[in-house]
Amino acid sequence: MPSIELPPEDRVLSPHTGWTRAHWEAVADGLLAAVGRHACPGYALIDLPGSRPSVSGRRSDGLEGYARTFLLAALRVAGAGGDDPHGVLKRYAEGLAAGTRTPTTERDLADGDQVSWPLIGDRSQAMVEAASIAVALRLTRPWLWDGLDERTREQVRAWLAPALHHTPVDNNWWLFPAMVGGFLAEVGLDQDGSAQRALDRGLAKIEQWYLGNGWYTDGRPRAFDHYNGWAFHLYPVLHARLSGDPRLRDTYGPRLAAYLDGYARTFGADGAPVHQGRSLAYRFAAAGPLWAGALSGHTPLAPGATRRLASGALRYFVDGGALDADGLLTLGWFGPYPPMVQEYSGPASPYWASKGFLGLLLPPDHPVWTAVEEPGPAEREDAVVPLPQPGWLIQSTAADGLVRLHNHGSDDQPADQVLPDSPLYARLAHSTATGPAFGDVPDNHFGLVADGAISERGPIRPLGTGDGWAASAHRPRIGGVELPGVTVTSVLLASGAEEVHVHLVTGADPGTEVRHSGWAVAGGEVRAGSDHRFAEVSATRPGGGRLSSALRPVQGFTAAGTHRLADGTAFGPDAALPVLTGGTPADGPALFVAASRLAGPATRPFPAPRVIVDGCQVQVHWPDGTGHEALLATGAVTVRRTG
Repeated sequence: MPSIELPPEDRVLSPHTGWTRAHWEAVADGLLAAVGRHACPGYALIDLPGSRPSVSGRRSDGLEGYARTFLLAALRVAGAGGDDPHGVLKRYAEGLAAGTRTPTTERDLADGDQVSWPLIGDRSQAMVEAASIAVALRLTRPWLWDGLDERTREQVRAWLAPALHHTPVDNNWWLFPAMVGGFLAEVGLDQDGSAQRALDRGLAKIEQWYLGNGWYTDGRPRAFDHYNGWAFHLYPVLHARLSGDPRLRDTYGPRLAAYLDGYARTFGADGAPVHQGRSLAYRFAAAGPLWAGALSGHTPLAPGATRRLASGALRYFVDGGALDADGLLTLGWFGPYPPMVQEYSGPASPYWASKGFLGLLLPPDHPVWTAVEEPGPAEREDAVVPLPQPGWLIQSTAADGLVRLHNHGSDDQPADQVLPDSPLYARLAHSTATGPAFGDVPDNHFGLVADGAISERGPIRPLGTGDGWAASAHRPRIGGVELPGVTVTSVLLASGAEEVHVHLVTGADPGTEVRHSGWAVAGGEVRAGSDHRFAEVSATRPGGGRLSSALRPVQGFTAAGTHRLADGTAFGPDAALPVLTGGTPADGPALFVAASRLAGPATRPFPAPRVIVDGCQVQVHWPDGTGHEALLATGAVTVRRTG
């Protein structure tokens, strides 16, 4: 852990994490001090070291470093009522003046301009950063904006204004010009109404993606991920609070509360958010919507549970190695992990994690800071909860604190084309303790094999979720080409720590090889073993104990084995997963059934459920006396709970 000076733990107020508001303030101060050492003259650009996968260029990366850490500084100072003992706002004010001093062309920049920010254009990274700057200026208005001279204010307006007119990416990006518009309208710099129009247009745009019960899809038909919380909910709710508009509060507040009812279940007992979706290097930004619920008063969570989940997430990453030896956030989950990094990310991208500090806007005497921590949902009881809009089933076990997200609805595929599967979206499941495999052998996947290649899942057609189940269908592809006439219909049944996966393959040639893989576990002392009855891998966890992943063939599979992952996962360089293989029969239904589990050391021995297969009907009898009956047909599933 880097040298952030933390106060003593308080296990009376915070029996689960030991952390209090003082710890949040200390981490914020440590992050700001670390990035400050990399500020360019004038503080307009913060040029962080590290790899640069970003397609936007070094100057854009420097602006990103300024904007995203400015948001952190704003939350820290505004939350302290303007108290700024380290003088961070003064430095960001200097950078604001320097970065906006002269609107420039890219040629001007190449000719030696060393401080001006890149201009905002269509779908430019500068538009994203303009939103963070605008929000930070709103939060710190009494201490920063109101003290600027007229010339600097005009410079800032001139740099921000193009965001109102240029075209964003057609997803959560519509909220970026909206946030710029909200700021300019608030400070009286909306002479022609374009700021208000950008705000109204952005809020109207996201309505087309709202599916109800708190869930938005991120532009693409079925792109569900953490952007629901740290973008679609956070910006409108924060704007509603800053503007004082009761209409907006009454629209977005209840949506956030509905979202949090399911979202709160996706945090493990160790504080980990579910490892799913893009931009995961933002890490504890996952705490942002939790704080937004408390900030707006629209949350199903008790104050002590809110802080427990948020502090758990922050501590999980700080203790887990997310900061390097210089105190900088890296492009990864714990340490750097290039396979999970998107092409738009640069060294400063992880500082959208600043959104996780939203809770500092709540005063120290607010119940969210003074209440005793309460356990999160995953710690209280075993639960299997359907989330119909994204097509997810959230499965948690109190004994080991693990949370599993079974995915039968999110694929991040565009509407007008089919892209290669993304490991961060297309897997059958994701969890708080595992990350996907980036390689030739995917984890949590069922596919058909031809010429050594395994089929991709492609666009997912949800077939529903319910009490302990979720189902979907897809047309498998190899090399971007659909297998003619082939459909895979899948249903997941779950109870306790147990899972039963059922796949019906129709239209495939007899003898076609199929493969089903399980959870990829990473850590120390990775062990792997298999026989004809099961395959299992396990690894030691950083906090102690072993994490195990097992698969048992029930129907259709003829062999069980394990596979070592050369590149590991985001959870460690040494990783392995279990794999089952089989083939489509010459006659009768091609039904494949596997029992699976991901478990810590405190759970029951594997296997547990009793499974009976009759044609295309599957009966599962769980250890607690309950059961499921599932009947599969091509592209259709009927599931009934029994017992």
